[in-house]
Amino acid sequence: MPYVMVQIPKTPAPASPAQRSVPTSADVARLAGVSRATVSYVLNNTSAVRISEPTRRRVHDAAKELGYVPHAAARSLRAGHSRMVLTPAPSFPVGSLYGQFLGDLQTALGRLDYTVVQHGSVGLHGDEAARAWAELRPVAVLVSGSGLGPKGVTVLKRSGVRAVVSLGPESVEGAHALLMDYEAVGHCAGSHLYDRGRRRIGVVVPEEDGLESFSTPRLEGVRRALHGTDASVTELPLAYTEESAARLAARWRDLGLDAVFAYNDEYAMLLMRALQDEGVRVPADTAVIGADDLMLGRLLRPRLSTVHIELPSGRELAELVDRAVRNPGAAPETHKVLGATVVHRESS
Repeated sequence: MPYVMVQIPKTPAPASPAQRSVPTSADVARLAGVSRATVSYVLNNTSAVRISEPTRRRVHDAAKELGYVPHAAARSLRAGHSRMVLTPAPSFPVGSLYGQFLGDLQTALGRLDYTVVQHGSVGLHGDEAARAWAELRPVAVLVSGSGLGPKGVTVLKRSGVRAVVSLGPESVEGAHALLMDYEAVGHCAGSHLYDRGRRRIGVVVPEEDGLESFSTPRLEGVRRALHGTDASVTELPLAYTEESAARLAARWRDLGLDAVFAYNDEYAMLLMRALQDEGVRVPADTAVIGADDLMLGRLLRPRLSTVHIELPSGRELAELVDRAVRNPGAAPETHKVLGATVVHRESS
């Protein structure tokens, strides 16, 4: 019996997402009916070339349909530098005010076509951390606090970083500086309590690591405000826990204090609740003031007095970064920022 061999072709399996070809700018150009140069101008937000709004929409719609994303490394090669702005992750507990500031900054930098990356350099400090940041080849680095020295600035610039910006109480040689006058916050609080007739004033100093660069100047600001007066200042270490606040409140009457500047609104709310649990009346027995002007402080009873802190806008800082990136050889700029004003409410 004769046999006939028949070869049945295999039906190719559908390509998995990983196997499909990556869309290119040429694909976007074909779908949108424009040149690759136009795609590049549109997706890189190039302002030097005028492109009509309908064309821009076609390019964006085509890129979205194809799932096309510009290649950051290729764009960096063309520009001669990256568009990455690196912000080291804070080594201290970040409050809502600072978090809002960072959010505004990231939005403003995004509008200028920068990509913000937060770097967690756990266990690294100072110049050692700067070397870790330099490995990523960012175009700019924004450092909060006092964790960077002149050597670190040099390391960053030698790696190609065009802008190094420090945000803190002191400037760093070679870096642009936004000087934050944290003493002014304590000075406002101390002056307010003294003007309200308080003379035995406590100042909360958080026990959490990383807050010293904020808490020490605030304490000194209170001392400066009361220097040469008949008022006394008592330093009050406090951890941000209910147990720590309860222990401090339990010995409050022995301390003999009639007012307290509680570092910020969160510590003020924590301590005020503990004082009230101990039967200490606010403000009749003890006046309380915080800082940061959080909305939650207005919902307390009594409403919390506070120091309103005016941080630089994200747009202003983003523009400083952009100027420095465009002109890396310019002399470092120094700007004094952080206004402080008292918001008087019922707790003081």
